[in-house]
Amino acid sequence: MKKVFIDGSEGTTGLKLKRRLQGRDDIELLSIDRAKRKNIDERIKMINASDITVLCLPDAASIEAVSFVQNNRVKIIDCSTAHRTNPDWAYGFPELAPSFREAIKESKRIALPGCYASGFNAIVYPLVKAGIIAPDYPITCYAISGYTGAGKKGIAQYEIVDRSRELDAPRQYALSQEHKHLKEMTAIPALERVPFFAPHICDYRYGMVVSVPLFADMMEKRMTPGELQQFFAAHYAGEPIVKVRELHHSDNMIGANNFAKRDDMELEVNGNDERILITTRFDNLGKGASGAAIQLLNLAMGVEDETKGLTLGD
Repeated sequence: MKKVFIDGSEGTTGLKLKRRLQGRDDIELLSIDRAKRKNIDERIKMINASDITVLCLPDAASIEAVSFVQNNRVKIIDCSTAHRTNPDWAYGFPELAPSFREAIKESKRIALPGCYASGFNAIVYPLVKAGIIAPDYPITCYAISGYTGAGKKGIAQYEIVDRSRELDAPRQYALSQEHKHLKEMTAIPALERVPFFAPHICDYRYGMVVSVPLFADMMEKRMTPGELQQFFAAHYAGEPIVKVRELHHSDNMIGANNFAKRDDMELEVNGNDERILITTRFDNLGKGASGAAIQLLNLAMGVEDETKGLTLGD
């Protein structure tokens, strides 16, 4: 049985993760009295008593928490953006390549990917790695998310009775093109040009669609939608969490909330021989947050089945 401490268990991801881990027969959840949860000495004590600490904190607080580690046995899984592009940390998307999974298993420092970045890198990393698109391809990414991805304050804004009418429709944000996920969206696939990113938050709770369009004549290796589908199917073959759909899987529309309360992700290729659309669909709090954290926890613990405790669909 492994001792696990969640530092920041009152936030959206921390609360969900805590609920989901309760009752596991291979985990002892360490906890601080609610009145002492901000007490530094208590946090230091719990971090160093744990086998694995999961940080569900803002960036600065996560960096501080890592500095509290005195026991070199402790593994850290950080859910913030603070360490996602740090080469000394394992990037927590094991399906990208065998080297990612091995690094997660062996490392004592693991960074949980951002939700949008998970969908983006699932598409772009294999394409760049295989030389299908060049690292300087001018990538545009269009994405929509349920409002639970906005954190406690954002959720409250959507769920109050007398709310603004503006919240009834999708809202585009990150207008300055400085979204916090762009660093890992650029670094992990080793892009030479920062992507253009247009995310939207919408009036539903759970679910995310991340889309990357490609012009076939700008690809390094020109491929048809069918050939790209076969490429992704081979890349993710045997992966129970990332599922590549057959061509024409969706009938004209892709719903963003179909994967609500699930921990898997699907990848789909559509379009025609000139303009190709690649999409990923998943729950922003599943494979985009607590579900991914549980998968990383399983790998860090050496659990044989890395899907233990996850909810997967067909």
